[in-house]
Amino acid sequence: MNKTLSKASLALALGAALSVSAVPGTAQAAEVEQEKCYGVALKGQNDCKAGPGTSCAGTSKIDYQGNAWSLVPKGTCEQVESKTSPTGYGQLQAFTEKRG
Repeated sequence: MNKTLSKASLALALGAALSVSAVPGTAQAAEVEQEKCYGVALKGQNDCKAGPGTSCAGTSKIDYQGNAWSLVPKGTCEQVESKTSPTGYGQLQAFTEKRG
């Protein structure tokens, strides 16, 4: 009986150690600052805001919709491609899509 108890205790200790070691990585990921980037989400994959008559996340009607945003790491928005943006890149403010 002691062998079974020892194996169970070892398994429990190992499980606890693994779960504790995973926490710091998760906390670090949460610390990365994010910003709203308009015009970079694909249809139905935006994080929020997609204009009148929409509820929020996942409501964009077209790829690269100018009034729908996705969260990206801070400082990278204007480097992300946007096929409808006047500059060809994501924008920090909503915009009217260029047609063409």
